[in-house]
Amino acid sequence: MVEDGYVIILVTVPNRDVGAEIARSLINNKLAACVNIIDGLRSIYYWEGGRVEEDNEALLIIKSRRDKLNELIRSIRERHPYKVPPEIIALQ
Repeated sequence: MVEDGYVIILVTVPNRDVGAEIARSLINNKLAACVNIIDGLRSIYYWEGGRVEEDNEALLIIKSRRDKLNELIRSIRERHPYKVPPEIIALQ
């Protein structure tokens, strides 16, 4: 990845309120320029013991700079409520 480029980060959260809390923190700390919250996702996934689970979630689309990525990821992990570290996907 280009060190001085821009990134889009995708993160699922349990609901819009949690997403808004994380988004406000990222914006207030100047770790992101913009965060979109898409509510109403339905996630289907394998969970403990290999069983299939289904949950409603929201998706954060975070726009930021590559040089802020490590601090942004730390901030998300500190605030995210899932017991397993959240999936954080960064795209250049």
